[in-house]
Amino acid sequence: MPSQLQVEIAVQDAAGVRIALEGGAARIELCQALGLGGLTPSAGLVEAAVAAASAAGATGFVHVLVRPRGGGFVYDADELDTIVRDIRLARSLGADGVVVGALTESGVLDRGAIAAFVDAADGIDVTVHRAVDASADPIVSVLALAGTGVRRVLTSGGAADCRAGLPTLARMVEGVAGRLEVMSGGGVRVSDIADLAAAGVDAVHLSARGRDERGGPSGPGGGVDGFDVTDAATVHAAVAAAGGPARTA
Repeated sequence: MPSQLQVEIAVQDAAGVRIALEGGAARIELCQALGLGGLTPSAGLVEAAVAAASAAGATGFVHVLVRPRGGGFVYDADELDTIVRDIRLARSLGADGVVVGALTESGVLDRGAIAAFVDAADGIDVTVHRAVDASADPIVSVLALAGTGVRRVLTSGGAADCRAGLPTLARMVEGVAGRLEVMSGGGVRVSDIADLAAAGVDAVHLSARGRDERGGPSGPGGGVDGFDVTDAATVHAAVAAAGGPARTA
């Protein structure tokens, strides 16, 4: 068994929050629309997640994804303003952190935007998401985050998934030299966790998604059947593979 890694679970509803708490996850990335890569959740869901974590005595647990739309990570002035407003709102609702990211038109990390996000977070944790993997040079992007006020980065090592990115993840860990937490994400399976621990990452991120067909299709005009749910067995297995619960819920 590897030495204990933190496990972060991406969840989209209050039930997922409870499952992550009961399963011993260190924290959640709270979002909606994981099929689009994740978007900003509603204020009501943030409030519910904060209340559940408080009731369970879980500190540092609720990290809110702030992403205004699907697609890439190059944002115009209106979108950047929306992100800053949503960061402030998440903080005011009691979130422990936010998950953000932005690139420039030339495919490099938008350091001005990141600085504005850190400022808006005003002391709560800031994680930069896999925008770094979409950048022209993921290693350069990750190293550029050290010393900016960002606490951690979520990355697959610039690859389609964490398995293909393992060598680069190890280089990222070596390069940041403890100045930034490196959290591996991107297709993480329970069976990958030992290899990710060997690469030296600080945490692993997975959605642990299952599917619920309750209610059937969304209407006669089309739409998907069913919806995503958080699978409790996968959460428990991931936490066990990572060395056991990081806290007691």
